[in-house]
Order: sequence, then C-alpha cells, then structure tokens
Amino acid sequence: MKPRKLIYFVSATLGLVLIVSLWAVRERLEFSSDRMILLVPDGMSQSDPRVTMWLDAASEEGLHVSAVHDSEFLRPVFSQARTAGVILPDSIHQRASDAFLASLKTFVADGGKLLLVYDAGTLLPNGGYSPKQSRLTDLAGVSYSLYDTLGDKTMQWSVISGLDSTFDELEVPPGKYYPFRPGVMTSGAAPSDAPAFRETELRRYKYGDLEYPSFVTSGTYDGKVLLHSSAGTVAGEHPYQKGSVLFVNLPLSYLKGKTDGLMLHGFLKYFALRTMALPRMLTVPDGIGGLVLNWHVDSNASIKPMQEIDSWGLLKQGPYSIHITAGPDSTEPGDHRGFDLEGNLIGQTFVQKYLALGYTIGSHGGWIHDYFASHVDKDDPKSLEKYLALNKAALERVTGTTVAEYSAPDGNQPMWVTQWLDAHGFVAYYFTGDSGMGPTQGYRYGIREGHNIWAFPILHLDRAAAFEEFGEDGYSTDEVEGWLAAITNFATEHHVVRLVYFHPSGILDYHDVIERWLVMTGAARDNHTFRWYTMTQIANFLNDRKNVQWRTAESDGVLKITASHPRNLAHFAWQISAVQYTQPQITRGNGVVQMDGSSWIVVAQAGNELEFESRVRHQ
Repeated sequence: MKPRKLIYFVSATLGLVLIVSLWAVRERLEFSSDRMILLVPDGMSQSDPRVTMWLDAASEEGLHVSAVHDSEFLRPVFSQARTAGVILPDSIHQRASDAFLASLKTFVADGGKLLLVYDAGTLLPNGGYSPKQSRLTDLAGVSYSLYDTLGDKTMQWSVISGLDSTFDELEVPPGKYYPFRPGVMTSGAAPSDAPAFRETELRRYKYGDLEYPSFVTSGTYDGKVLLHSSAGTVAGEHPYQKGSVLFVNLPLSYLKGKTDGLMLHGFLKYFALRTMALPRMLTVPDGIGGLVLNWHVDSNASIKPMQEIDSWGLLKQGPYSIHITAGPDSTEPGDHRGFDLEGNLIGQTFVQKYLALGYTIGSHGGWIHDYFASHVDKDDPKSLEKYLALNKAALERVTGTTVAEYSAPDGNQPMWVTQWLDAHGFVAYYFTGDSGMGPTQGYRYGIREGHNIWAFPILHLDRAAAFEEFGEDGYSTDEVEGWLAAITNFATEHHVVRLVYFHPSGILDYHDVIERWLVMTGAARDNHTFRWYTMTQIANFLNDRKNVQWRTAESDGVLKITASHPRNLAHFAWQISAVQYTQPQITRGNGVVQMDGSSWIVVAQAGNELEFESRVRHQ
C-alpha cells in the first residue's frame, strides 16, 4: 500500500474508532444503567404527544425511559448491554422493516427484555398487512393480527379478566377490578373466605361494562398468561431464547390519550419492577403510602350532615381536602339553596375549624353547583369563567389562604376548565377519568392537560364511588367496609396515594363503618405505614420531585444510586428489590434504610445529595 493511501486508511480507521469511543462515552455519561428505551420511528419528533405520554408516565412512576429512533437502535455501536429493556409501543410503530424486526429478535435472543405492545410491527413498510399473521408472533408467544383469516373481525372489543393477584401486581386497586378480596379492618377479625386467587374483571365508574380492543389470538400461549378475554390472550410473559417478552395486546398509548392511562402505567411498572427488578423513585413523601379523603360540599343541604359528622372520630384524623361550592344558589340563580359561605356563619365556623386542624379548603366547581355542572360543557367558556373566579375569591376571603384545589360538580370537567385552573394557580383537581390511578398529569384527546397541575383520579367500588351511590347501587355495608380496608392496605403495601371522595350527606348511613375504618387507619398511621394527605400536599411534593436528578450505575456486582436536588432531598425515597440486592449502604449524604417485605426503602434526609450502594445477590 502506498504511504499516502496508508495514511488515509489509518486516519479513517482512527476516526471510526474515535466516533465509536465517543458514542460509547456519551452513553455512559448520559444514561442510567436502569434505563429502558422507547423505540420511535425515524422522522417522528420526540416531543410528539404519542412519545411524551410514555416518557411522562415513566417520570411519574419514578422510572427511566429514553426515546430512541429506530436507526440509532440499528447502529452497530448502539450499546445494547447498557439497556435494561426495550419498549416497542403501539399506535406509532405499526410499520416495520424485516431488518428492524430481525435486529429486535436478535436483541431478545441475546438476553434482552422486550415490552411488545399491541399493533407494533403488524404492518409491512408499505402499509400492507403481513400475510397470515404478525411477523412478531414468535416474540409475542401467540398468533395474532390474523387479517387473512378474520378480515374485519381481526380485532374485538371485550371485557378483560385475570387473577386478582395479577391485577395487584399491575398496581390496579381493589374495586377497579371486581370482585376483589375484602380487607379486614380490625385485628382478630375473621379473614375473608374468598379464594386466595380468583378470576376477576376490570370495571369502570358508572357506565356499563368496561371493554377494551385487542387482537383475536389463536392457539395456546407459550408462557404465563396475565390477562385474557373472549378474544384470547390479552397479556402474557414468556421466555425467548436467552431473553423474555412481555406482550400486551392492548392499545396502551391510545387508551392513555383517552383518559384511561391505568393499563399503560401498570404494564410499564410491571415490566420494570417484575420483569427486570429495576429500582424506582417513589411517589409519596418518605415512601409512606396513604389516601386523600376528598369532601364535596355542594349546597346548604350539607350543613346538618356536617354538624352530625362533627361528633364523629373523623375529625381526629386527617388532614383532608374539603371542597366547597361557596355561592348562595345551588340549582338555578336565585334559588337561595347554596352553601352561601360568606353569608353562613355556621359554615364559616366549620371552615375555620377545618383550617385549624390542618385541612385544606378547595373549590368545588363554579359558585352554583347544579347550574354550573349542567352548563360547563355546553355554554361558551367565557360566560362561565366568572363562576370559577367567584368561587375561588369567596373561599380565599373567608379562609385567608390561596385556594389551589378543585373538584368538578358531577365530575364534569371539559379541558377548558383544566386550562383555566392551571393558569390561575391551582395545583390539583379531582378527576373521574383515569380511574384507579394515582395523581397524574394526564392526556385528553392525545394532548397533555397541564404542566403544574395534577389530576387526582377517583377510586371506585365496581361502578360506584360516592358513599350514597353504594347503597343506591346495592352494595352491602360489609362490602363497603371490605373495600375501604382493601384500598387502605393497597396504598400502604404499594407505597402509593389514591383518592376517595364523599358528600357529607352520603356517609351518614356508614357511621360504624367509618369509625372502624378510622381505627384501622389510625393504627397504620401510628405504625408509620399510612398517612392521610391533602391534594395540595401531594401535588406540591410531585412538582418538587421533578427537580430531583438521579441515576444508577451497576459495575462488578454493585448497584450505585446517586441523587441530587438544588435545595433539599429530604423526604424523597427509592425502592429496590431485596430479592435482587443486599441491604443498601449510604455512602454520601443523609438517609435511612428500611426493610419492607421484599423491598428496601431508602429515604433521603436533609441535604442536597445522596448516594447509596447495594450488592447484587448471587442467584
């Protein structure tokens, strides 16, 4: 080889080595060892809502997900070894080349973990259907996308079923699946005689059966079926050579964009925590789960019930979120049936008492409860904004505090209301969409609703949520008690917060149940495993949580987690598997380590930085 050509050859080789090295260094510096990657088609912006809803969900759940374009994933220099798992999402990834799918299969065959969602890869690059079945049938573990055979019956809407234990692993709360195993409120009480694991169904609040679309599947699933329906396998997990695949036959992105994000969040957490035993940052202060008890005071009909409740043990606990429609009218302007807070000395006395107890007063709609509820999604928003402003101003004059919580009368909250709230300093609102979830900054019609304001979805017992609905819909007192105990256990065991709501008149028939519930929550509170929270407390915590920077690194059998906050890390917490890792040791900063079942909980104390290490257990 001539000297000049040799120089060019050596220079090109060194340049390629340098590029590869810089790429590898960039990956080491930029990404945590626990990061999952979300594969995105080339040409799609990473700010597209169909991408950001996955990234937002991961952030809310305390997980690391990065969006990566397909071409980057296909590059030889892409460091698959530093990728905990791959997500191939629905809705945006129907089309895929044979080369891309071959690379994906190689990734899993070599030991990778894959979350394969619904219609991903079901279409050819030209948009046509794959002959006979999906080209990813072997990865999915079951035949699906059977267009040649089934035509327009390839997909089917149906009710989803699974074991109650599976729904619990997906962090779906009791009542959202039904029937559920009742909890027990008092020690020494007889345990439920329900089977330990039984078939149950997903339900929704009020409106009939909850049906989801899925591909009809054919044949026996090659693995562990998690969920199923009359269409076949809805979700399952199975090994694929050295790796494994979690197949979810549901349009998770589509559902989240339609205010039903529970399944996307649930399977993302299952993939991270159950499939890969990844660490996560918890969503509650000090890692202590709990409930928001949200009171809705609609009109002057609430005064006598509030007087009766005043003698209950309810006011010995808390804090609670109490929302009031403050105007003088209720059904129509001029009917004088409203709570009329500024002209109601009894109501003002209650409000001052609640404030002294540390409760939070929020706004329940717009000034005239029923009128606002029936017009809010029909009339020009400009003609209705005044009612929101009147209610907020009246509450602030009486309380002397900023009102930052909201609940919609009759649950009727069009997007313009959320936008108005976000623009006027509110940080939290009760929400009948996304039911069963924890606080979320959700999407509606594929659009994110707010950036500083948090939705607090309701919990429900089958198709009922408010206490007066339980009796009206035929749920027994025993079942209501079992549900309250079960959701309390759920919140404490999963270290999460959920919202329960009621009207003062609605709980009067449940005095004894409430008193027993308070014994249970009081004992758990004293044991530092349960807390009552207000919506504002949690919303402010979650907004501050966005300022926490944390990453993981695993080397030579040691997991290291480092975290920082520009002001104070106190009260933020992490959960790691005690099955996978030994007891963490704090190596920098201040924190405490607690054992909780099969997990370690590491809680940061005062300071800007925290670092802790844990050794991988030998399997």
